Amino acid sequence: MSTGLLLQYIVVVLIVLVSAWVVLKKQFPGTVRKARGAIALGLVKPQRAAWLQALGRKIAPPASGGGGACGGCDSCGPSTPKQH
Repeated sequence: MSTGLLLQYIVVVLIVLVSAWVVLKKQFPGTVRKARGAIALGLVKPQRAAWLQALGRKIAPPASGGGGACGGCDSCGPSTPKQH
């Protein structure tokens, strides 16, 4: 296999993986959050190397702030009025 063809396959695979990740984040945000949490918990164990622990902290989903009354998007509060 030529180098150019191999490079083309690598680029196509990367594009497919990125697009699959975007679709997962948009269509299944809860599942992505759980998966990120599970991966991060496995990496931040004390017996892991320091760079793996740092990667786990970076992968970990942001902490949710208490859930709010509806358990939704945490953007409660007065909205700014639209200017016409």
